[in-house]
Formats: sequence, C-alpha cells, structure tokens
Amino acid sequence: MADVALVCGGSGALGAAVVKALIERGDNVVVADRTSVDLTDADAVEAFWDALTVRPRWVVNTAGGFRAGTVADSDPEQLRGLLDTNLGTAWWTCRAAARRLPPGGAIVNVAARAAVSGGAGSAAYAVTKAAVVRLTQVLALELADRNVRVNAILPALIATPANRKAGLEGGVPPEELALVVAYLLSDAASTVTGAVLPV
Repeated sequence: MADVALVCGGSGALGAAVVKALIERGDNVVVADRTSVDLTDADAVEAFWDALTVRPRWVVNTAGGFRAGTVADSDPEQLRGLLDTNLGTAWWTCRAAARRLPPGGAIVNVAARAAVSGGAGSAAYAVTKAAVVRLTQVLALELADRNVRVNAILPALIATPANRKAGLEGGVPPEELALVVAYLLSDAASTVTGAVLPV
C-alpha cells in the first residue's frame, strides 16, 4: 500500500515540485494550501487533520513568505505577518502531526539559509526561519521515542517565477529541492533526524 504524504503549501512553486516528486515515487499525496485550510490558524489546522480520511505518514511544510526590511525599518505587522506565515504554519502543522503520525513517519520543514547566516535587509524573515530550525530540532527530540523523524532543509535562493519577476536570477530549481525532501521522507533516511541541511 502506498504511503500518504501531506504537503502544506502544495500549490506554491516548491510545494508543487514536492507533490510531483512524491507522486512519481508512488506516494499518495494530500495538498493543504490556502484554498483548503488557513495554515496560520491552529483550530483550522486541527479541523483539517480531523477531516482527513487517510492517515499521513509523511508531512512537508513548504508554506512561507518573504518580506525585505531591516530591524530599524521594520513595523509590527511585518514581524507578526512573517511569524504567522513562516513559523505559525510550520508550528500548527507540526503540532497536529506530532499527535497523529505513526511510528516510522517523518516531517520535513522548509526553513532558509538566512536562518543560519542572517542577511542584511531580511531581519524578520531570517528570525522567523531561524525559529523553524529550532522547532525542527526540538520536535526531533520530542518524537524520537516514537520513531518519528523531523528534519529541515535550508534553501538559499529558489529559482521560481516570482523570484525571477523580482529580478532575482539563479538559485536552485524547485525540482532539485524536492528530491532532497523526498530522500528525507524515505526509509533510506531512517537514521536521519534533527538534521538541518543547506541545499
């Protein structure tokens, strides 16, 4: 029987690439995006999980956002918005998954290279993605006795249409990142947990 993967943010460029990679390897995939659930709302995420008719073994959190700005120029809404979009979406999904994933399950969170290397002009983004890294590492410890693995990837620039439109050229193709995610969700990575992988 095929494993079931839940991809949060599955309609974005990276999320769609992850969905495609998991389907191609034989998984059944459930997509959670802003049309199906508000991933920033704890109650909505719980209700979404309760309504699932399948039991995911794999969970991928690709939802997130970016907004440039220095600490000095930041405003409260910028920080609150990125906390919801980057940390909140991962937090509430991880909370729901932590209560439901079977032994041998796995979670992959998408953080960012900025989480560990900073980057002038991306203060709120870097801080909220750094929080995703710590969430990943703590949850890996909390779920170790249940044999549920939790890892994160740290992409730098991703080659997406939105980034190209913004004048940001180069970057890693989403399809290549998706292969790393697929590996971390596979039994080949059964001994890997708490890892934070630059890609």
